[in-house]
Amino acid sequence: RVKHIKNCNRCDVLLTEDNWWLANYKKHDYICNSCSYLKRKTNRFKQLARTIGQAAWGSYDKVKQGHVYIVSNPAWKGWFKVGMAIDAADRCRGYQTSSPFRDFKLEYSRFFSDRKNTEKLVHKKLISTGSKNKGEWFNASLNEIKTTIKEVKDET
Repeated sequence: RVKHIKNCNRCDVLLTEDNWWLANYKKHDYICNSCSYLKRKTNRFKQLARTIGQAAWGSYDKVKQGHVYIVSNPAWKGWFKVGMAIDAADRCRGYQTSSPFRDFKLEYSRFFSDRKNTEKLVHKKLISTGSKNKGEWFNASLNEIKTTIKEVKDET
């Protein structure tokens, strides 16, 4: 018999022997069977979503070719993001969701057979020329960054 009077932490229904597992008393888990079932279903769904996401990311990560691009935003004058993506225009559209003004601009992009290595090489060259940077954002002239990308030979 239940010796306590408790309500479900989720739906506030009175917990009884009919709607709650007594074994949960020792765990101080005050969730009725209905809410517990929904919680398990939700957790399974979240795990499935994580698994699908990891599989999609793994597929994306295996693609070597793509664009090295330059993106700007007027909020950060003089700063340019040098990044890589399979599709530079699509990546820029993705940035727009984080800006209420939708003011990111794709300044330049070039296709390479190995986008990851090219991006690393461009970053190293820009840093070696003394360009200030914060991660993938560089405080340099747009022409300097474009020239740096254009100078990289693509090994197709």
